[in-house]
Amino acid sequence: MNRNNNAVESLKGHFVGAHRIRVLAIALASCGPIGLTPQLVRSEVVVVDVVAVAQGQRTSDLKGKPVLNEKNERVGTIDDLIISRDRVLFAILQVGGFLGIGSHFVTVPYQSLDIDEATNRIVLPGASKEALKNLPEFKYHA
Repeated sequence: MNRNNNAVESLKGHFVGAHRIRVLAIALASCGPIGLTPQLVRSEVVVVDVVAVAQGQRTSDLKGKPVLNEKNERVGTIDDLIISRDRVLFAILQVGGFLGIGSHFVTVPYQSLDIDEATNRIVLPGASKEALKNLPEFKYHA
């Protein structure tokens, strides 16, 4: 019983509120009589600046927006944003064609896009319609 009390005392700095400490003490004290060894699981929680996040771009606001090059020429349209399995964000651009006919999709790293919130412009530096048309075609999983 003394070992359980020490465990509770050492955890007081990690928990806020006496109610949580009491619940933890009851849980730890009940483990001994039924033959269980209490185990503590520590989880890292990342504190996020919610104000900074709220000032970010919503994917719904980016979809359908034209993508320009630095010469102010339209080179494509954002169709979607996809997070790869290794957690890298990609923009799916619709390029070529006219009104969606004859066009296809290509991927570019999201980080390669310059998004200017003041002018509401999305620029892909160095891009041309021809260069994007020649990229491998992206196809959505069925």
